[in-house]
Amino acid sequence: MNSTHETFLRENHAFFTDLRHKIHQNPELGFEEEQTSQMVANLLQEWGYEVHRGLAKTGVVGSLKVGNSNKTIGLRADMDALPIVETTGKAWQSQIKGKFHGCGHDGHTISLLAAAQALAHSKNFNGTVRVIFQPAEELLYGGKVMLQDGLFEQFPCDVIFGLHNMPTLPAGEFYFREGAFMASCDTLHIHVHGKGGHGAMPEHTIDATLIACQIAVALQTIVSRNVGALQQGVITVGAIQSGDAPNVINDYALMKLSVRSLSPEVRELLLKRIGEVAEFQAKSFGATAKVEHINGCPAVMNGTAATQFATEVAQNLVGADKVHTNCPPLMGSEDFAFMLEANPNGCYCFIGNGDGNMVHHPNYDFNDEIIVPAAAYWCALVEDYLR
Repeated sequence: MNSTHETFLRENHAFFTDLRHKIHQNPELGFEEEQTSQMVANLLQEWGYEVHRGLAKTGVVGSLKVGNSNKTIGLRADMDALPIVETTGKAWQSQIKGKFHGCGHDGHTISLLAAAQALAHSKNFNGTVRVIFQPAEELLYGGKVMLQDGLFEQFPCDVIFGLHNMPTLPAGEFYFREGAFMASCDTLHIHVHGKGGHGAMPEHTIDATLIACQIAVALQTIVSRNVGALQQGVITVGAIQSGDAPNVINDYALMKLSVRSLSPEVRELLLKRIGEVAEFQAKSFGATAKVEHINGCPAVMNGTAATQFATEVAQNLVGADKVHTNCPPLMGSEDFAFMLEANPNGCYCFIGNGDGNMVHHPNYDFNDEIIVPAAAYWCALVEDYLR
């Protein structure tokens, strides 16, 4: 580990830990990160960054140019919390009931801020570093909105990097994979329309609730019978909503689906077959079913050169024994995928968070001890790329 950065980061660790706890106590949901983005912008300006606010409403981009090189590197962190009630009982527990940094985005924000200060302090690089603080990752389209608002047009990056903490993996160790690293995610609603009536006379009705259940069962054959055995896909029916009385046969049912895959081809197949299965299952009962695509996020596809570069940087930083390559892909999703789709020369990785509850669990908490290795990794990426 770069001794200068390690010393600086450890000297300031208490400051950034306290700052992380303050963010944790005041969580903000997607596109509502006003206090967090203001704090980020103020600190970056104080450290000499050129700061731009307003992309995707609450996004912040800080740019720092040193020397005369035209090379640029982008580092991205997410800022939003989750609509979960926290149960950790920690001294810094969320003070806003029903909002909780249950995925560690507070720690991601702080780790990138720590790196931003260390880089501004040393200025040991030649080129431009851009620190990108993104809103609404949990909605899986905050990154997409930043791009639509002109992120890479206004702030071009030769290469782009992101990371996420991962509980159960050894604290401070790094995990990489070239190619598909995390799954795409599509949220679908299926609207089933039948004919309602009295619960005692089903022969005069077309039961939308029953049809929705039949569709849910039929959908599970898509992965087992249409997707190749060596390919990966998930279709989850997370909700079926239809009526609230036991003696009424409902004319309408709403199904809510989450669909995951690791390749564009499987993603296209799943979406096509879901539409066909829903339509024809409903038709066989004399009903109709319409599929509505609510939102979608592509798979995280790591670029080969960028992943190899990032792996070498991490190995030099913490030692080859603490850097893991070709780690299994995760069927969870991450909207950094939009940035990699726009600029394939990039890499997303995991940093171990140590023992503890998984992200999105009400007892999860970010491990403050990984602020230093995460920030040091950011610094090393910048200094190695912008030599």
